Amino acid sequence: MPYDDSVPPTRRARPLLVAAALAALCLTTVAGCGGSPDTTDGTGADASPSVTGTPDATATPTTKASPSPTESLPQGPLTGRTVVIDPGHNPRNREHTKEIDEQVDIGTGRKECDTTGTSTNAGYAEARFTLDVSHRLRELLQAQGARVLLTHDDDRPFGPCIDERARTGNEAKADAVVSVHADGSAVGNRGFHVILPAAVKGGGADTSAIVKSSADLGARIAGHFVRVTGSAPSNYIGGGTGLDTRDDLGGLNLSTVPKVFVECGNMRDPKDAALLTDASWRQKAAQGMADGIAAYLKG
Repeated sequence: MPYDDSVPPTRRARPLLVAAALAALCLTTVAGCGGSPDTTDGTGADASPSVTGTPDATATPTTKASPSPTESLPQGPLTGRTVVIDPGHNPRNREHTKEIDEQVDIGTGRKECDTTGTSTNAGYAEARFTLDVSHRLRELLQAQGARVLLTHDDDRPFGPCIDERARTGNEAKADAVVSVHADGSAVGNRGFHVILPAAVKGGGADTSAIVKSSADLGARIAGHFVRVTGSAPSNYIGGGTGLDTRDDLGGLNLSTVPKVFVECGNMRDPKDAALLTDASWRQKAAQGMADGIAAYLKG
């Protein structure tokens, strides 16, 4: 669930080339890649999820810090490339509601610093999910030689705020930034979707230089996510493409490097929740994202 999800998104159709790219990938993957569109806007997340009950805790991979610039990395196809992973929310945001309610500038207006995120009905917090998947994704990318940075690693009491998250990718001059999330929608709404930045220009926001590259990144991640996880694109957002464009997310508006959000599934649907709480599926989700990122970076 995006951190600044309080304002309904502005839906805009993507260029046909993006849909075609996803369709081409889906043709070689699993059946039923399309999904059926719905008018639900994906709201209804729990504002105060529990951070207890993390499933499969023993299956979580090591959370070692990302290597410093001077530390040697494996040589591989992504050597010399920088990827920033942005784990959505913070497990302790719920203990700092005053701080995360503070407004920050997102270029086209002001939004909350961050939110608590959503959770499954059983209490598995989105923030725990995003950290777990982000750790897995980091290891997969580092194994290919990429320099990988996280915007946070459960190492601060709350946040970072959405503007700081964007700034981390910008200052790293990242080749790609992926913000990891899970949605909090109604039962029956299933599947993943990738959120792309809209063309936004105002205040400190100007996405004109990254709209096309971010769309390419998002389409590649969507196609590989289908192939690896077997999950279909969202049946309630994106018209069956698995792609959605928004102009109200500060993390995208303020980015100057290619960036997307990945909503891996709906935590409030029992069938999706069963996937999201399964360690083996989370590894597949990380692999799908890693493959999509690698495909984008290789061109």
